[in-house]
Amino acid sequence: MISVVQRVRQARVEVAGRTVGEIGPGLLVLLCAERGDSEREVDLLLTKLLKLRIFSDEAGKMNRSVQDIAGGLLLVSQFTLAADTSGGNRPSFTAAAPAEEGRRLYDHAVARARALHACVQTGQFGADMQVHLVNDGPVTIPLRIVPAGG
Repeated sequence: MISVVQRVRQARVEVAGRTVGEIGPGLLVLLCAERGDSEREVDLLLTKLLKLRIFSDEAGKMNRSVQDIAGGLLLVSQFTLAADTSGGNRPSFTAAAPAEEGRRLYDHAVARARALHACVQTGQFGADMQVHLVNDGPVTIPLRIVPAGG
């Protein structure tokens, strides 16, 4: 499972000019399920995301998590994170999970996140989305959870 985590002051996702998900301070998380991923990788990623200490404490040190600040979590599916450009200039996405499997794992991520965190918003799986954000810092961190045995 691949993700790109951005600490944001605010973020929103629009589909066809309509806002489908929006948060204030928190994390914008772009998610991509890869072939071989399962609920295990999703759960490990969510555990890491919710405890990731990238928000400032009173001393200005990155010492607080999104849970500590009661921030928002905006989960957006993005299969293009699995892009392979080693074979030329046109990316290959064969490492991404097939669409049905990707949707199933994304839906699992959303359900688990909502069970564990108070403020969870989403994009729309498979849609042409416009993502608007104010990156805070900027702080952008790639996270990857590799399947067991992978």
